[in-house]
Amino acid sequence: MKIVVAPQALKGSLDAPEVGAAIAAGVRAVFPDAQIAVVPVADGGEGTVRALVAATAGESRRTRVDSPLGEPVEAEWGILGTGREHDARNIHARTAVIEMAAASGLPLVSPSRRDPRITSTHGTGELLRAALDAGCRAVILGIGGSATNDGGAGMARALGARLLDDAGNELPPGGAALALLARIDVSGLDARLRATDVRVACDVTNPLCGPTGASAVYGPQKGATPEMVRALDAALAHYADVLRRDLGADVRDVPGAGAAGGLGAGLLAFAGARLVLGARLVLDALHFAETMRGADLAITAEGRLDAQTAYGKAPGAVAAAARAAGARAIVLAGAVAMDEAALAQLGFDAAIPLPDGPLTLDESMARAAELVTAATARSLRLVKLGRELRG
Repeated sequence: MKIVVAPQALKGSLDAPEVGAAIAAGVRAVFPDAQIAVVPVADGGEGTVRALVAATAGESRRTRVDSPLGEPVEAEWGILGTGREHDARNIHARTAVIEMAAASGLPLVSPSRRDPRITSTHGTGELLRAALDAGCRAVILGIGGSATNDGGAGMARALGARLLDDAGNELPPGGAALALLARIDVSGLDARLRATDVRVACDVTNPLCGPTGASAVYGPQKGATPEMVRALDAALAHYADVLRRDLGADVRDVPGAGAAGGLGAGLLAFAGARLVLGARLVLDALHFAETMRGADLAITAEGRLDAQTAYGKAPGAVAAAARAAGARAIVLAGAVAMDEAALAQLGFDAAIPLPDGPLTLDESMARAAELVTAATARSLRLVKLGRELRG
């Protein structure tokens, strides 16, 4: 029996590799002779770096970069390995994996200091430059959780672009300053970008500007007042006009351009990036379809199963891959807020709650590994019973 274990992190308690180890322990308790492939997954958000590095036996790195407010911060990123822990075949050649939130994320700015008019993606650009310096010519970049609204201008500056006002002076950091943008000079932009495949994990379809754009939808959670939202939206609209004129990049209405305060637009314009659904990008990078070949069952996990699970999240992508391979799929969850029909539509054959009785959230998180192992064993005992009844 071949079982593929492909969980994402249970936020606040276990990262994806730890969840994978706990599930594998539950599998071995019931099917000690099973062939187990542990492939931690993610959807491009928090935990993507650690999941991909673990799944490919890769390398974690830390680089000192600018925070959204220009203060030094140690940001973790990774380089994918040449094979998975369970499969030594050559899969990756110097592919970097980066979470922009590690350098430009909202948690790096205290609530009292959040101001999307001045926060910058410069640190994300520094991480991209570190990846290039390390010889990486492929990059997987997750862009969830930003504190910024600068359209990727800071990122571009860190990579050598110059954003100038009418007097030829460099603009100050932040999205508000883009209202003063007169010219973009890319003569100093890092030439290595042209030979680099940048794939961006982007699970939103917001355009750069307008009522569903970066400023209007995401600005308030970053500290923007209604007046700030209007000013930032106008600044990004002007920025889009200059990008089109000076770089030939028409990014204003591209779905996903408004992700991460417009970083999606900046990556399209300056790095020639491709925007891809996060879970799909991660599974493709892991060659997950190959792993599923010949498998009987996939087991995944998520903290909470709800309507968001249907929108490109990792567990749903794992279930779809299992179905395509002719395998069954079980999902373990801290809470299940979907009915059976919705779960079946996503490709799950069963959803197993992690709690084994009345528990507070704190108790569940403290016992997370134990609960994951027990829930796995509980579900697989039913699988074993079914196999025995079939004879």
